[in-house]
Order: sequence, then C-alpha cells, then structure tokens
Amino acid sequence: QVQLVESGGGLVQPGGSLRLSCAASGISFSMYAEGWYRQAPGKQRELVAHITSAGSTNYADSVKGRFTISRDNAKNTVYLQMNSLKPEDTAVYYCNANRIRLIEYNYWGQGTQVTVSS
Repeated sequence: QVQLVESGGGLVQPGGSLRLSCAASGISFSMYAEGWYRQAPGKQRELVAHITSAGSTNYADSVKGRFTISRDNAKNTVYLQMNSLKPEDTAVYYCNANRIRLIEYNYWGQGTQVTVSS
C-alpha cells in the first residue's frame, strides 16, 4: 500500500518560514520524481516545486528564490523549505510522487494546510 504523509504545515506570520516534509512508503522512492503542489480556496491546484529522481529541480515563478525542494532517499522523504512567506502562499500543500515506466504511477498525499497571516 502506497502512502505519502505530509507534515509541517501550520500558521505563520508574513516573512516567516516553514519546512514541509513528505514521507513515502510502499514505493521505490528513489526512482520517483517528487513534487509539491498547492491549492488555495477557489483556485486550481498548481505546481510549486519539482525534483526529479536525479535531483534536478524546478520551481513556479512565484516561489523562486524563496522555496527550496530537496529529497533524502535514505529516509524516503521529500522536503519543501519555505522562506519569506507571503499571505498569497496560503493553501493546502500536497505531495506527489510520479514515475513513468511503461505506464504512469502517480500518487498523492492527503495535504497539509499552510496559513500565512498576521
């Protein structure tokens, strides 16, 4: 059974920092690309940051220079370090694991709420 479990969300003031974690089980984690997505109320889910199995990263323009995605294959965990948070970063953040090998394998976590407010 595949599980992706996010943690680290919460309430933070503008300018503050949070680190999200996503622990995976039931998959060969190192073979998967990992992504962090977010969905704000009334908006579509959007890609925030992505890291390939080889460690290459890319970011949404809105978070470049503020967010950093990383992975620890020994711990089957992907992280999202979020600095200089803004109210517009408020959303539910979801972890995604994806692999394409003959067919596509795609898994989602349950989400963790991040609220940026004074």
